[in-house]
Amino acid sequence: MRTVRRVLLALFLTGALTGAPAVAPPVPGLSAGTAEAAEHPGPGTHERTLTMDGVWERDYLLHVPPGRAGRRPLVVALHGGLNDMRYMRESTGLDAVADTNGFLVAYPDGFMRTWNAGGCCWFARMAGIDDVAFLDRLIGTLIGQGLADPRRIYLTGFSNGGGMAYRYACERARKVAAVGVVSGSLAVRCAPDAPVPVIAFHGTADFSVPYDGGGNQDWNNKDPFPPVSAVMDFWRSVARLAPLDRITLETARTTCRTTGRGRTGAEVELCTVREGGHEWPGGQGADPELRASPLIWRFFSGHARNG
Repeated sequence: MRTVRRVLLALFLTGALTGAPAVAPPVPGLSAGTAEAAEHPGPGTHERTLTMDGVWERDYLLHVPPGRAGRRPLVVALHGGLNDMRYMRESTGLDAVADTNGFLVAYPDGFMRTWNAGGCCWFARMAGIDDVAFLDRLIGTLIGQGLADPRRIYLTGFSNGGGMAYRYACERARKVAAVGVVSGSLAVRCAPDAPVPVIAFHGTADFSVPYDGGGNQDWNNKDPFPPVSAVMDFWRSVARLAPLDRITLETARTTCRTTGRGRTGAEVELCTVREGGHEWPGGQGADPELRASPLIWRFFSGHARNG
């Protein structure tokens, strides 16, 4: 309840200081739908809401591909800090990949456009938002409505959203089939109770989350980000995997290396973008040489939870 009070206070102050409306205006091309449609949404992208703690609402977009109804793989796509669900949808191109391959995409909104990934970031972290519980509720709702396959739940995220994907994998390793992180870092103490397949993309010229580590995790948290290699080594050690020495993709600017599958079926893959910045490869304004979204799905599609 203390968290809820902090949340409500922060929302009040934000509205008072910015004059922002309490409810965002509808966006053309998105469907809010009826109660029946909410339970059984047709193809397209739908605006949906979850009520947390019986007090406040959190929004997300749900993209449903064409084709027959039934349980489908679910990719939860988490935006970067100070972005939002609409930007994540527009900048990643995941809808088109979903339509081709038949999976759901949920794009949730972080609290005041941030996620509490542990050491980062901003409003969600300072308010003590339990984003793991929110993602539990989101995923549980879609499973409970018969839309999502509980064996094929995947998380991907950019920057702060990538850190949140890592945090969820740390705390819910047996619920996640795989995670894909772009320009993000592990910003929380992590003790997963099972191996988790991980694919990551990171540019060597990323100055927000430095490839070789360093910087500050948040404006009031001076702990440095760990090197990308250390994060990959951590997930390798959990699954007792070989080094990242098998090349799966080589282009003028990008090298993807994998450990290969271990005894549990888990694997770790890292795509290093030489001189790449803090961006989603192939996304809006990024170099089109490498498109992260199809590669993330290629990785996800090879992994499902047992039981």
